[in-house]
Amino acid sequence: MKLRTKIHLYTTLLMLVLLVIMNSGVYLLYEQLAINTEYKQLKSDSEEFLTAFNNLSDVTDPSIVLRAYMPTNGAIRVLNESGNEIFSVEALSFEAIQLEVGKNEEYAMNEVDGLPIIMIETPAIWKDSNIVTIQLIQRLDDVAKNLDLLKLILIAVTALVTIPLLLSNMGLSRIILKPLERLSEAMKKNATSGTYEKIDEADVGKDELAEIGRTFNGMMEALETNYRKQEQFVSNASHELKTPLTVIESYAKLLLRRGFTNEKVATEALEAIVNESSRMNELIVQMLELAKNKERTSLSIHKVNLAQLLDDTLSQMQQAYNRSFELKGETQLYTYTDEQKLKQLLFILLDNARKYSDDKIIVTATKLGESISITIQDFGEGIPKDQISHLFDRFYRVNKDRNRKTGGTGLGLAIAKELAERLKIKINVASEIGVGSSFTLLVPIQKDLSEEDNQ
Repeated sequence: MKLRTKIHLYTTLLMLVLLVIMNSGVYLLYEQLAINTEYKQLKSDSEEFLTAFNNLSDVTDPSIVLRAYMPTNGAIRVLNESGNEIFSVEALSFEAIQLEVGKNEEYAMNEVDGLPIIMIETPAIWKDSNIVTIQLIQRLDDVAKNLDLLKLILIAVTALVTIPLLLSNMGLSRIILKPLERLSEAMKKNATSGTYEKIDEADVGKDELAEIGRTFNGMMEALETNYRKQEQFVSNASHELKTPLTVIESYAKLLLRRGFTNEKVATEALEAIVNESSRMNELIVQMLELAKNKERTSLSIHKVNLAQLLDDTLSQMQQAYNRSFELKGETQLYTYTDEQKLKQLLFILLDNARKYSDDKIIVTATKLGESISITIQDFGEGIPKDQISHLFDRFYRVNKDRNRKTGGTGLGLAIAKELAERLKIKINVASEIGVGSSFTLLVPIQKDLSEEDNQ
């Protein structure tokens, strides 16, 4: 059974059940009100009867008074103290029936041939000065007719309401299910065609169903974007690995042809193979680093002395590459962050500055509002402004020939971007051709850095 049919069935049944319950309540309420009205009327008649009966003289025939106050389609009975009937009058169409008023009850009810009968009792003093019980009994013919008429009206109303109820449920289910059907069709199409189809008219409306459509479209856009990036990454990675492998293969063949007889050729070939192998190994390590960053491993957040961290990092760089690294700025700078990942980020940017600049590199650290600013300034060739926005793309190179000479893979800054996002650090880049480039890190000072990563 389709969902739309189920919704039609369930909602219709629910509304019908509610309608039947409501109509039943109306019927029972009217019945009780009608009986209460008849009871009050009979009670009033009994009070008038008692007044007249008390004025009854010894010579007067009691049947005269009893018949004068006998209820329509009813009867009056007089019972002695033993409960035996000593006198009664009743309508011609009235059938004898035994009723008894229960303790703490005001009246007794019963039915004869589907017609309700009500009885009340009241004590009185009979003409022989004995205490008797007078029963006033009335058949509620009008109440029965009105209840039958009300029943027919309620049944007719239920039948008439059922038709617009079905139509409204069909319209309502169509309104509710149409967006879900479009979502289902789009998902099936995506599954069979391998595309990233979106839902049409998803931007229309402000309800939850429209929000589901917009969320689905956003998810499809994100999946398509990630798929394109993955395709580009695989293509670029294949290209980057193919180049060193081709060089290694060419020099290996050269070794086989002339390496055993020409020492110069052998040395050149071996040096090229070592260099390309090293560059390929660096490329693989960086690709694995990118994949590891995507795993969202937990951060180790604690208080870090940034000035001391910078000093230690620059000392290591200076010893490793025999280059001049100068630290400027404040000496008392503290924040809460992951020290190892921040140090890795600094190594990438410092190594990048070292590769593309022959002059000294200046690092300046200062407090800037709620952040600490760390600027890495080099004095190299600089970067064209139209290429700054692509610096953090994977495998992107400003100058491919120059990067070949420096051993760059185009992944260092992509890894730096991943690390900065994890640490909630903003990276700003400024550069001028012939003057140099500067990378500025804005490190947040607050303690609650990426609390979800620590959970």
